[in-house]
Amino acid sequence: MADSSAWLALIIGNTRLHWGVFAQESLQATWHTRYLNAHDVATLIHHRFDSAAWRQITFAPVPDLERSASQPIKLWLASVVPAQLQLWQAYRGLQLVERDRLWIKNLYATLGIDRILALVGAGEQYGWPALVIDAGTALTFTAGNQHQFLGGAILPGLKLQMQALATGTAALPNIDRWEVIPPQRWAFDTAEAMRSGVFYTQMAGVQDYLTDWWRRYPQGQALLTGGDSPILSLYLKKIRPDLSERLSVNEDLAFWGIQAYRRHILG
Repeated sequence: MADSSAWLALIIGNTRLHWGVFAQESLQATWHTRYLNAHDVATLIHHRFDSAAWRQITFAPVPDLERSASQPIKLWLASVVPAQLQLWQAYRGLQLVERDRLWIKNLYATLGIDRILALVGAGEQYGWPALVIDAGTALTFTAGNQHQFLGGAILPGLKLQMQALATGTAALPNIDRWEVIPPQRWAFDTAEAMRSGVFYTQMAGVQDYLTDWWRRYPQGQALLTGGDSPILSLYLKKIRPDLSERLSVNEDLAFWGIQAYRRHILG
């Protein structure tokens, strides 16, 4: 990428880091990494986020950034994990995304900033009112209008439910793989029975929330995001095409939320 106006966005989530690079208002690339340690952060800062430094951390194709000779690259950072945020506090290019400066009202105190940003990104990109279904470690539902939070819900995601079954019982296996084809509902072995139970109850929840959302807001937008969004979208298309055709999929909503926040702060 050859644009001196490039800036980085970082969302520190519950299990990994989500990165994006923008050229002014345009999102150029995204990638994900494990949590970093102090050495990783120092290396990235010392090498000014060049691609060689990234190769020590991730196999993802991270683009080269055009850098100012005198100014550090701006890093707009939102975090739900204080320990990871602390590693970046000394970076001169840090621009912390603060929930108190977001314009959505009626938020409860522990609502994660990642959920708020995804909601802002959904509304900014698709229109209001908006419902965001984030299929990550947890499956979250976050609803809002242009300036007001309308409520939400949280339940374990696909992998987390499987892990709970495996760790909370003596005999059930640990399953971390999902097939493209939905599991057989009435299963004849343990692994398939676990997939069936987790899958069909989770999809029933998604369908129920979507149905209620469009009953309340017939013209409302509904967006699916998060790491499991491709597989949930595929499943929903097979079992409820009527809902699927109204549901948009966008894995970058929280980045668009940061972009809207940056535009708001910079005026």
